[in-house]
Formats: sequence, structure tokens, C-alpha cells
Amino acid sequence: MKNDCYYRPEIIKLTPHFCKQKKISCEDISIPPQGVMSQFSSEDEAELQSLLRELLKSVKDRISGAPSVECAEEILLHLEETDKNFHNYEFVKYLREYVESSLGAVIEEETENFSKGDGQAIGTGQDTLVHAVTKKTRESTQYKQMMQTLKQTMMVVVESLINKFEEDQLKKEEKDRKSQHEQPSSHFTDNCSDSDSSFNQSYPFIKHEQLQVIAEKLDPGRPREVRWEALQSLCYAPPSDVLSCESWSGLRRNLSAALNDPDPELSDKVLQFFAKTLSSSPLNVTKDIYASIAKTLEAHFLYHKLSFPSGSTTIDANRPDLARLLKQMRLMNDFQKEVTTFWIRHPEKHMEEIIENTLSLLALHSEQGMSSPGSEKSLEPIHLISLLDIKAIWFKKWMHSYYSRTVVLRLLERKYKSLIVNALQQCIYYFDSCISKREETMDVIHGLEHQQTGPSRRTLYTSKELEYVYFVHSLCVLGRLVMYTNGRKLFPIKVKKRRDPVPLTDFVVILINIMYQHPKVETTHTDSLSPTNLVMEVLKTLCDRTECAVECLYQIPVIETLLTPIITLLKGKPAKLNSLESALTHVADTLARIATTERGLSLLLYDRNLVSVEGERYHQHA
Repeated sequence: MKNDCYYRPEIIKLTPHFCKQKKISCEDISIPPQGVMSQFSSEDEAELQSLLRELLKSVKDRISGAPSVECAEEILLHLEETDKNFHNYEFVKYLREYVESSLGAVIEEETENFSKGDGQAIGTGQDTLVHAVTKKTRESTQYKQMMQTLKQTMMVVVESLINKFEEDQLKKEEKDRKSQHEQPSSHFTDNCSDSDSSFNQSYPFIKHEQLQVIAEKLDPGRPREVRWEALQSLCYAPPSDVLSCESWSGLRRNLSAALNDPDPELSDKVLQFFAKTLSSSPLNVTKDIYASIAKTLEAHFLYHKLSFPSGSTTIDANRPDLARLLKQMRLMNDFQKEVTTFWIRHPEKHMEEIIENTLSLLALHSEQGMSSPGSEKSLEPIHLISLLDIKAIWFKKWMHSYYSRTVVLRLLERKYKSLIVNALQQCIYYFDSCISKREETMDVIHGLEHQQTGPSRRTLYTSKELEYVYFVHSLCVLGRLVMYTNGRKLFPIKVKKRRDPVPLTDFVVILINIMYQHPKVETTHTDSLSPTNLVMEVLKTLCDRTECAVECLYQIPVIETLLTPIITLLKGKPAKLNSLESALTHVADTLARIATTERGLSLLLYDRNLVSVEGERYHQHA
């Protein structure tokens, strides 16, 4: 009985509207078996009540921070956009099944009519058969009857839940009167029956005039106590109200200033408000918050130089200024990895704004980013995201979908190619130094992998570790980039200290040579950060994609690099490999994958431009 009190009547009353807004589209449903469910029995109503209760329990945490009923309504209405488990909720599954059973016959009939040409011709304005059938279905009597029945039933279910809630409330109040005195409160509170309920908190309703006052109190020139009080008030306000108020531009400016305030309590409070907004608001709201964080970080790195450690010195992640930046970057990175699940439902301009703000930040200090290791340089945003997301999962997710990949590649080509230039430069620097610093690298890899699997949290990082995580991040970005045609078109790339631009085949050759110099790291835990393993991941991916293999692997310089150690050994000479057995195993794996295709096998067997068994060329390169 206590669990029923997790739901305030105001929230439960939103449910019919929620059902109407989140109805399952006819486009998505399949043709069900016959047997239309047009009416709900008392058992159906009881089941719906139970499923609704479970849904509200599931989203309890998502609306626990809602300062008002309006904000809670907004969260519920946008639940499909922000909750990746939306279609797994039993309540949603029940509604989908009801739609299928109610409209299946109608959809089947309309589909058959259009297929036979009995219906209206499908013109360019309707686009597809699906849209045409959907339109006719929504105009049908069965659809209107279904919606009316569903609405009436949900009103009964909701009313029942509200009555149960009110009954429990009366019992709770009676119990409280007997056990304790009423506690004073400075806010409007919701007397929920459970003290640990997610709804047992403050719900002030804030006006635009109040937000204007808050914006003025957040001015950097105001005393710390005044700003702190304003931030506390702001955290109670609905994010949608904050971002839609007339004073948002000034409020945003002052929030950005507080985000960079040396006082960790102030900056953390702003970050708390931003995190709450990112997790509970639609994309048209969250994109502005994300932009605020990105621009604040960009301004900080632009005007405040953070020293990159040199020699045996380290940087401390607990240092107040660095800890503040890492928290902000962590919030951005978490959002980057989650936003791909719902940004396709919004206008492309919202997604493009998020992508551009990200690339603009990470491409910052491009000239310093091209300076060689050992020279004086600054800590950059790319180093921080490499520490937090070493294998560039954010980039992998953004490149997975054509919808976002197209925007990423267009912006990289037109405005932020320096980001790719720096990534390639980092891989080249690593290759040039990997032979002389092999043992140091092994120690770095061991330390970083222990950090990933061990219980302790690292706070001190050396320059070698920062350089290595940047190398790994760069390799993962480039490996993902060359999987796609427009990504490969970014090559050749002009880098520092190389007379000619680096073509795609040279990049692949560099990767193979890195693999030759670093065998698989022998550890008792994951070896995912070893250079050999990282390179093999890229090569295997390229082998499995025909177009990638043709452009990246089925090239004379690449095949020759793979065959070089074999040819050298056949001539009775020692191969310049760090670990012969490991290297030959990876070469054999790659060549076997190439030979599984007709073109790859033909290249290995018949191309006369390759080196011979004796190590001599049949034909000289032009």
C-alpha cells in the first residue's frame, strides 16, 4: 500500500494526456492475429492500473527533481525521447498490443486496397505506402472508437489510483498527528506517505520576475552568499521555465561565470543544475545547456594556460581548477554518449549545434597541439576527454548512424580538420618514438590498464601517460574515420615535419609498423590498451568491409609491409620485430582475412608489383 504513495494526484492525472501524446504510431505496428479488443473488462482495468503503477515507479527517479507539475508533465510527455527503455515498459507494450488488436484488420484492409490500386493513388506528397495507410487508418471509425475507449478507461484507472492515494494520505496524516508535531517548512511541500519518496521535496512555482531577480543575484560582482542563495533557488525551478524566460541570456552568462568560479561549491551547484536539465529535458532545451558548458570550457582554455607536465612531474586530477574542468568534461562526455539514442527525433539543426560545439572545443589550440612531445605545451581539452574516454566511445557512437555521421564528416572537412590533423600527428609522433621508449610505454600501459580494472582511482598522471592516452584516443578516432568513404576522403593529410601530405596507405603502413614494435602486453587483465591490440582491431574492421579493404589494404605498400618480415626470414635474415612469434601471428591473421576475398587473393598471388620470394621486385614502382 505504501508504494501507491509514490504518486501524487497531479502526476497521475497526467497519464491520459501522456497516453494520447505517446500513442503507438500505426506506421510501426505489424498485422496482428484476428480478434479485436474494443472494450476493457474489469480485469483489463486492474491490469492497466498495475502496469501504470509500475511505469511510475520506473520513472520515479527521472521526475524526482521536478519542481512543479508542469515540469513533471514535460518529462513524461518527452519520455520516449529521453528514456532508451521506453518501449520495454510493460505499460507501453500493453498499449501497443491494444492498438494492434484494435486496428490490425483496418490496416490489413487498407494495405490490400492500396496494393491492388483500389485506394487513392499515392502521390509524391504522401511519399510512401505506409504514410498513406496510416492516414486512412487514423480517419477510420475503428481508430476513433479505440481512442475514445482508451481515454475513458484510463480516466477510470487514474481516478482509482488517485482515490487510493488520497486514502493512504488520510491514514498517514492521522498517524502523523498521533506520533509527532507538524514540522515547519520554508517551502511548499508535498506530504507524501513515504519519507524517502522521490516526491517528498519542495515544489515552488517560479515566475519570470523571480528568475530576473535570480539572474541579478548571480552577477559575479555580488557577494558569495547572495550568489549561493540564488543558485539554490534556481535548482528548484523547472529547467524549461528557466530557459524560456526573458532573462535567460543574462542568466546563462552569469551561470557560466559561476561554473568557472574558484569556489568549488558554487561551480558544483551550477553543474548540478546543468546535469539535472540534461537528464530531464528535451533536446531543444539540453542543447543550450550543453552549449553553455562547451563555451565555458572553451573560454577557460583560451584565456588560461594549463601547464602540461614535463619530465618526471605530474598533474593532479584533484587540483581544484583541474577537478572542476574534469567534472565539466565528464558531464559533456556522458551526454555525448547518451544523446545518440534520441537526437534523430529532433531537427537536424539541434544535433549539428551539439556536434559543432564539441568539435570547436576539441580542436582548440590546434597549433600547440601540433608541437612535438618534449616541447613546451599546454594541457588541452583533447587531453581531458582522452583521459575520460580513452577509446573515443563518443566518436564511435556519433559515427555509427548515417544521420549524425554526415554532419560530423562535413564539419571536420570544412571547419575542424585540424582535429584530424592533430590526431594523425600524434600517431606519427608515437611511431617515431616507440622503439626508443618501448619499456616506458609498457609501464604506462600497465598502469593505465590497472586503473581500468582496479578498485583505486588514479589522480596523478605523468606526461607520458597523457601522451599515450591521447595517442590511443587519436588511433581510435582515425580507425573509426577510415571506415567510411567520406572519412577516407580527408586523406591525404598535411602534417608537421613531413614534406608531402600523408596518404591513406601511409597511415595504414604506420599502424602495421606500430604493431611490429609492440607485441601483445602480457597481463592478467584486459589488454585492450596495447598498441598491437588497438591496431589489430582497426585492421580486422577494415578487412571485414569490402570497400575499406580495397582502399586501405589492397594496396602495394600495405601488402609489402605485411610481407616484409616473412620475406626477410625466408632470406635467412633476422626480422626487426620486437616479438617475432606475436608479430607473425598477427600478420598471418591479417593476410588470411585478405585472402578470403577474390580480389585480395588475386593481389597476393598474381600482382607482379609485389616483392618476390627472394626479396626482389618484379617491377619497379613508377
